[in-house]
Amino acid sequence: MTRTMPSRKSTVFPGGIRALNVGLAEFAEPVRAHGASCVQVEWRPPAQADRELGLLLARLEDDPADEAGGLIAGANAQAVRRILEGRAALLDVQPAGAAIPGMTARTLLHSGPPIEGSRMCGPMRGAVIGAALFEGWAATPEEAEAMAARDEIQFSPCHHHGAVGPMAGIVSPSMPVFVVENASHGNRAYATLNEGLGKVLRFGAYEADVIARLRWFAETLGPALNRTLRAHGPVDLATISAQALQMGDEGHNRNAAATSLFARTIGPALVRSVEREDAAAALDFMRGNDHFYLNLSMAACKATLDAAHGIAGSTVVTAMARNGVEFGIRVSGAADAWFTAPVGVPEGLYFPGYGPQDANADLGDSAITETCGFGGFAMAAAPAIVRFVGGTPADAQDLTREMYRITLARHPGFTIAALGFQGTPTAIDARRVVETGVQPVINTGIAHRLPGIGQIGAGIARAPLACFADGVRDLGRRLGVGGGARWTGAPSSQ
Repeated sequence: MTRTMPSRKSTVFPGGIRALNVGLAEFAEPVRAHGASCVQVEWRPPAQADRELGLLLARLEDDPADEAGGLIAGANAQAVRRILEGRAALLDVQPAGAAIPGMTARTLLHSGPPIEGSRMCGPMRGAVIGAALFEGWAATPEEAEAMAARDEIQFSPCHHHGAVGPMAGIVSPSMPVFVVENASHGNRAYATLNEGLGKVLRFGAYEADVIARLRWFAETLGPALNRTLRAHGPVDLATISAQALQMGDEGHNRNAAATSLFARTIGPALVRSVEREDAAAALDFMRGNDHFYLNLSMAACKATLDAAHGIAGSTVVTAMARNGVEFGIRVSGAADAWFTAPVGVPEGLYFPGYGPQDANADLGDSAITETCGFGGFAMAAAPAIVRFVGGTPADAQDLTREMYRITLARHPGFTIAALGFQGTPTAIDARRVVETGVQPVINTGIAHRLPGIGQIGAGIARAPLACFADGVRDLGRRLGVGGGARWTGAPSSQ
């Protein structure tokens, strides 16, 4: 015969037990099994339980009483101030060879950290072929590939020239580029014109219609925008981006509102400055390409962040970029360095007939938008984006809230209505990424792994933690601080 013990109300805990479990979720199961409530706290050891890295983080903390922390606090305050002061404006559209410093007659700029031609991924190789055909350097794809193999083309990262390029990021001398200036600090940034989605050069396609579109950009659209801007004057991109956030954009994979605002801003000057057919074609192109503003958003973010680059002691991240092989970051206090790690394939939605097995690893300079607080960091502003990259509107809000944990500021000029008009998460702190293990989230397109095919989907990627850990270690060396070292009072000579 089985006896059942009578239920008795606890005299020690008359209100019942309410527990908080930090660590392994399994520890909460016995508590719940005995009828108590238990809240699970998602906790991870700082610095992924790397003792040496954890000690270094402790020595790089912003404690005003500590000399190292005090220097970093001041450097980061300066970097944040420069970012928040940024005021990007579109000045002009010019051929890249005339506008971008360091371009030569046989230079091709590419996205991401430096990479040799022999190591380039399929989409980037396809974009190199397309650029060579567009420039007239080669008559066939085979000739273009042979040129690259013979080192007849000079490759250089866009970021080394104040430029940014989406996906493959290829910029050739004859391509028209936006010239964007940070009015607050006088520095400039550059980006190509956006081609739209699908079979386009930036995704590695180089068919005849791709080359024809690039030639129309160079011969018609670029000159039309040049004349329009001379008549109109600078276009305030910061204001357009701020308005677009209130209208459902996030500045990376959703730019429908910003493209419309931009077209409305320049429309009157466009129709007064160029021939009727060219004006109509330009407006038709923008109307049919909701992503047209993406490249303007990227250049605006690049101009904003470059003003905060090169501040000794700053742990603020000033660029995140991918070349399809490696993910790389730049940190303000380590201006001459890239910190890289292997890049993964995004998780997302694919066009019919394609799947993860067809995808190239993530690539492009467009993560400059996330670095500046847009894109994945502003997902809460764009609930409709989840239909393009996957997830739910609630997921979008959660991602933005998560990004507050690794940033130093909330931008007062770029606010999100869904979060009570809080500012976007701005100024990624490499230390916070390493300490929390929270990986920056990026909205991205997905390119086919083979050259010549183009876009096959879109999704979400996460930055690898190793880049940020290496950046923190390097800053420690520059400041003379190690996991077991003491602050020496001056930056090291390394």
